[in-house]
Amino acid sequence: MATATSQTAVETLGTNHPGQGAFSPIDANTWNQAEFALGTHIEPGAGSFAASATFAVHSSHATRVLLEIYAQPMDSAALYDYWLAKGKDGVWRAKLASVPAGTFYGYRTFGPNWDFTSEWTRGNSGAGFKSDVDADGNRFNPNKLLMDPYAREFSHDRETPDLKERFGMDGGMYGSGPGIYAGADGNLSVTRREFDTGPWAPKSILIQDHTSFGKKPRLAQKDAIIYEAHLKGFTRHPTAAQLADILKGLPDFAGVKGVPDSLRGTYAGAGHMAKYLKAMGYTTVEFLPVHEFANDMDPEEFPGWDRRLDDPPHGNYWGYMTYGFFAPDRRYAHDQSSGGPTREFKKMVKAFHDEGLEVYLDVVYNHTGEGGLWDGTGDTAELLAFRGLDNADYYTLTEGNRFYWDSTGCGNNLDASKLCVQNFIKDSLKYWSLDMGVDGFRFDLATVLGRTGANHDFQTTGQLLEDIATLAETEQIKIIAEAWDLGEDDVGKFPLGWAEWDGIYRDAVRKFLKGDGSALEFIRSVNGDYSQFQDQGGPQKSISLLTAHDGFTLLDLVSYNAKNNDASWPFGPSDGGNDNNMSWDSGGDLNLRRQRLRNFLVVQFFSRGIPMTCGGDEFGRTQNGNNNPYKIDSVATWQNYGMIATPHPTGIPTGASGTYHDNYGRDTGVTGKNGLFLFSHFLIQFRKTHTALRQDRYADLALDSGGDVTFFFKGQDGLTDLQVGDRRIHWHINGSQVGDTDFLLLLNMGDTATDFMIPKPASGKRWVRIIDTAAWAEPQGNYWPTVSADTMGDAYGVNSWSVAVFQEIA
Repeated sequence: MATATSQTAVETLGTNHPGQGAFSPIDANTWNQAEFALGTHIEPGAGSFAASATFAVHSSHATRVLLEIYAQPMDSAALYDYWLAKGKDGVWRAKLASVPAGTFYGYRTFGPNWDFTSEWTRGNSGAGFKSDVDADGNRFNPNKLLMDPYAREFSHDRETPDLKERFGMDGGMYGSGPGIYAGADGNLSVTRREFDTGPWAPKSILIQDHTSFGKKPRLAQKDAIIYEAHLKGFTRHPTAAQLADILKGLPDFAGVKGVPDSLRGTYAGAGHMAKYLKAMGYTTVEFLPVHEFANDMDPEEFPGWDRRLDDPPHGNYWGYMTYGFFAPDRRYAHDQSSGGPTREFKKMVKAFHDEGLEVYLDVVYNHTGEGGLWDGTGDTAELLAFRGLDNADYYTLTEGNRFYWDSTGCGNNLDASKLCVQNFIKDSLKYWSLDMGVDGFRFDLATVLGRTGANHDFQTTGQLLEDIATLAETEQIKIIAEAWDLGEDDVGKFPLGWAEWDGIYRDAVRKFLKGDGSALEFIRSVNGDYSQFQDQGGPQKSISLLTAHDGFTLLDLVSYNAKNNDASWPFGPSDGGNDNNMSWDSGGDLNLRRQRLRNFLVVQFFSRGIPMTCGGDEFGRTQNGNNNPYKIDSVATWQNYGMIATPHPTGIPTGASGTYHDNYGRDTGVTGKNGLFLFSHFLIQFRKTHTALRQDRYADLALDSGGDVTFFFKGQDGLTDLQVGDRRIHWHINGSQVGDTDFLLLLNMGDTATDFMIPKPASGKRWVRIIDTAAWAEPQGNYWPTVSADTMGDAYGVNSWSVAVFQEIA
């Protein structure tokens, strides 16, 4: 049976609080002149008061803002309330005595479209209503309790199992408009705009924390090797607890321990993986969004944290619907107490820092979790935070300010031309860097942040982009743009200091390694895309990715011609996904698939730029061809480390229901381990030990100029200039010019074996073979340590669809 808590109206709104002692106002007559920072902060005590707390929230268009304090986060009336005072900067402020950390709070607002009147009371009131949205874009509604955009933590999600099952409520309550809100089970009948969300809405939490995040490694960007991972999927699979046994016998991994079962899928669990990534050779972990986000986008389903292993969630697994841009998502914390997610996140960061690794976060400043309009009238939309606080300031409006301009597909672009939005984003970045210890950020759909020109045009020198670059330089943090949105592709167009996901590189390499595309585009890309990045700081600003979370895994890239997103649970179904993946199923030949996996990795780790791999690609993770599993929280997206312990990784059980498509087959290595995993480890470590492969400058064209590394590309004879349609490339890297060694890569993307010419080595030196990706070399691991590698003559036969690598040594 649905219930709704009815709250008795206070005698006078804003005065229901103690006159002295804890939670009493301090110097209320000065609040309109105060300058304390946005958000909520505990300050040292003064005079007769113990420690006090300041509250500040931006709303330049509100006419009244009511602060409410709650004793508990759900099914409870407000304990105290206060009218905030507005300053000249459009910020509303209050200061209260003796407010402890862990206090729950929220805001209500009145404005031009909803007048304040003494007749308005909590508990489903329409008094003062004028319109859901006015001509200026205001959407104020005092019936909707609002989250603080600057809050450091939140009590719960907008929808939870308890909210639906115990109280009969769902996310429909947060909407405006004239429709009827009937509750989760149809037993209510309240005009939606009048439904009071106070007892149910997520509460902001006052946080004070001094947990150490360790010492930042401050690695040079040119040295980065990035591992993209989903925070939960990184350790949620049961095999994460078995890592010590899985990796037994591999010397570099002797210190890796399993993740305790109780911590799998949490910040604490992820921290246990620092030793694994260090042993692999990675320098950096980049997590998909961990800011507080809407964990469920489907009104029929919700992903409870304690969901059984096989329950289909069909919710928001990836996390690109952010509400709390200062708050670590609570569902990833083992410690669920107030302050627990913050402490646990910082301890996780410290675990990575202690191993010398950096932590990057994928951040979503282009839109918010409030999403777009619920209908075509423009009246009905979610009011949970930004929209209810100041819709006209935060969002990009159009069509008489009633609708939203959108280039994200989510329906509510943040307006990067507004000062309050610019400051909000920069304040968030500062908090995560300075207080939480984060070393870098990848900006989702970063083109939106540069849409500050007329008609929302992208501006390369946009103020926000420039300001973020300045912040990054000052605080020594790395900034990486996903340099596009649904409207345009801006790779290479970001200001000096920005790195970018290099989609041009990804596409050129994918095309060439499947036998089409342009050889000239390929060599431009593996040489660091000079034309795109020379004015942004150097080749280290090109993030040379081949795969990422949104798309095929590396194994699936060589196993499918088209996406398989209609698969049954646990591998699907999911909607969307790119139809042009530049993939090839390798003709169904499992030997060729493994060979091509090695080709991709060799090219990536010898390319000029910063390699980034997707979690699980190092051992052949498959999603059975699903290239858009944004809502698949299952063994399909969790990393199954059991794949490392076998030469037949896609032949093992998933750990739950369903079976893997056997895309990898059984490799012929003699170690009993996954050959791809051992090959990946060798390549990553090899790159780390060779400065020639980690340069932050481009080169000239003279072999003997010194001081830089030049990439030379010719035909198979080592002399002929390349043509667009060539499928065989002789690639020489003169690393000796920087005190390293020279390397030679011979690429044969044709259908027949081909003899390549090997240049005469320098005096007193010889060429040795260190890699051959062809199937014949699989029993030997496809690689040879330099000290035991065979010396080569003046020619070498390279099998079809394979790559051979040589090193010049004394």
